[in-house]
Amino acid sequence: MHPPGADTVLVRHGDLNTKSNTVKRYMEGLLAENLEAILADRSVPGEVERRWSRPLVHTTEDAVEDATAAAADTFGVVSASPCLTTSTEKDRILEVLAETARARYDGGSFAVDARRADKSLPYDSDDLAREGGAAIWEAVADEFEPEVDLDDPDLTFGVEVREDVAFVYLEKRAGPGGLPLGAQEPVIAMVSGGIDSPVAAYEAMKRGSPIVPVYVDLGPFGGIDHEARAMETVRVLSGYAPNFDMEVYRVPGGETISVLVEEMEEGRMLSMRRFFYRAAEVLAERVDAHGIVTGEAVGQKSSQTVQNLGVTSRATRLPIHRPLLTRDKADIVEQAREIGTFTESTIDAGCNRVAPDRAETNARLEPLLAAEPDDLFERAEEAARNAKLVEP
Repeated sequence: MHPPGADTVLVRHGDLNTKSNTVKRYMEGLLAENLEAILADRSVPGEVERRWSRPLVHTTEDAVEDATAAAADTFGVVSASPCLTTSTEKDRILEVLAETARARYDGGSFAVDARRADKSLPYDSDDLAREGGAAIWEAVADEFEPEVDLDDPDLTFGVEVREDVAFVYLEKRAGPGGLPLGAQEPVIAMVSGGIDSPVAAYEAMKRGSPIVPVYVDLGPFGGIDHEARAMETVRVLSGYAPNFDMEVYRVPGGETISVLVEEMEEGRMLSMRRFFYRAAEVLAERVDAHGIVTGEAVGQKSSQTVQNLGVTSRATRLPIHRPLLTRDKADIVEQAREIGTFTESTIDAGCNRVAPDRAETNARLEPLLAAEPDDLFERAEEAARNAKLVEP
């Protein structure tokens, strides 16, 4: 909901404010570029103004809700508000609050959240909140009995006064937070078509790292549908990063997985992951990526016990980033729904058909090395060299 006549989106960021001025200026530039890209990708009219600490999107009232939604999907944005801009004169702000109340406030409790950045103005935040509340009350008192609730109001009238302009708004739409995409180095993101890996990739993107998606073709243990689901989750993720290349590296792994199934019982799931990680390391060298992101969480599967994670991690010299390490499955599922990857991730994972009857939960590296094929890493390196780029 927005004030009548609103044609601007007020964008707020968080972690950027902890940086030095030089770094902050650089990251705000990235944020503006990414926001412009999302607006363009969604065909939303809007011009981004790169103001210090508060980027703005200038649009039209008809498009202000869509522009706000685009801003709220941009990494680095903490919140976004569709707002009406006005002068910093207190009387004019009070008029806008009254006009907004008459148009949008039709019952329940309300509060005024006023913030003043320019300390030279002849009023402070408390003055604005108190007098703004009175203006709202008077504007609607003939229609119904208004109620003030400063703790949990049904409707909050927000006012933010900067040096040369004031913003009036009715909502703060939460964004993902984090850092602007591109603020960190790229990472390999292992995508499997399951629920967890797209959420982990999203979390890496949220901290500023562009992802290089990698899908390992499991051959008869995966299938066309399984791959299609993985590709669709990457398509969803690409919507959050339209100005970044999101082509997927498809790594041929079916032959090696078949060998693992034929030759190994206990530990084959761990050797399969070791195969994945070594292939990812070779690809990382090829694309100048600096880590591997997976959707693993402690104890979620037998291969993901703390002991087993330690064993599989030793397959690569690169750091393996596990953003979901301590997350509960229900939380991961909820986030998958929120970011739009859940529906396309609900097919049974192909690796479930690789799992042996008796799972290894407490592996040791030496016995695993003795049991797995001697040429496992050579196979992984060759598979990485034969990886093909495919459009998601």
